[in-house]
Amino acid sequence: MTLILSLSAYQELVYESEENQPTPDASDGFDVTHPYPVKLGNGYTRCIDLRAGLNLDIGNYQLHDEIITKSSDREHQIEYTFNLLGMKAGSYGFFGSGLAPGESLEHSSIQPTAWVSVHVEPELFCQWFGHKGELPANLQPLIRKLDQKYYERYGKTTSAMQMALQQLLGCPYQGNTKRVYLESKVWELMALQVDQFLETQTVETTSKSLNAEDIERIHYASEILLTRLDQPPSLMELARMVGINDNKLKVGFKQVFETTVFGYLHDCRMERSRQMLAAGRLTVTEAAKAVGFANRGYFAASFRRKFGVNPGIYLNDKRQKSKNSV
Repeated sequence: MTLILSLSAYQELVYESEENQPTPDASDGFDVTHPYPVKLGNGYTRCIDLRAGLNLDIGNYQLHDEIITKSSDREHQIEYTFNLLGMKAGSYGFFGSGLAPGESLEHSSIQPTAWVSVHVEPELFCQWFGHKGELPANLQPLIRKLDQKYYERYGKTTSAMQMALQQLLGCPYQGNTKRVYLESKVWELMALQVDQFLETQTVETTSKSLNAEDIERIHYASEILLTRLDQPPSLMELARMVGINDNKLKVGFKQVFETTVFGYLHDCRMERSRQMLAAGRLTVTEAAKAVGFANRGYFAASFRRKFGVNPGIYLNDKRQKSKNSV
């Protein structure tokens, strides 16, 4: 069954229902946990007020049934959201301020959902990233008028972002120290988002100067990486090998393949190792070495993040299926 609710009705159920009384942290009144409404699912949401204009929200729940929320046009703050569990796990969304057009959003009940979301008032953002409250020109697209649709960007969570998220969720402090620590992680994650935004702006500018020969060289670079997964060249070496400068290779690679050179290499290594394990002829350690991982533990963690399963379990499952099919 699919439940259809207006966004305001959904938020009232989750945050304001009399059956869903919030539980403030006994030592930190700014940190409030809302049990998820039992009529909708199981789990919780946390609302953490770090300072005026800066809010951290954390959700972890499993829906009973699919929910569709419908919203009308509304004012939008600056926001970023990291998806930790569920259909979109390992991805993020980064949004500027301005107009959020009305839309319908589907919330799946197939898997548990977990996320970390931060909302920032535009004035506070300008204080942090601007000079005397004014943003530099390259960041101004993030602040739009109420009659302009907000900026939005989606992507894969990087290793630096994952580390900051783990530290945020595992905060070891209480009281004011906890508030300061969480705020530092929130701004660290924002800085990583802003850095990617600026990189995107650079890519868009550089892409206008890419010609057919440049694109051909970038594809050649990808082919070199595929043949040298175990011992890949450095960015500078790769650029020399294909006859292009390293900056154009870096931003051009992002334009052509929608990922960084390292991100492309990492994804190729993961997919090649998965294919090797699926064939059932190599051990996990042998597959890791074959694609350039010296540390088996790091390989296992990377494989688990990419495919959602431990490589040893994946290998045993494939070998078992192979035996049963004989």
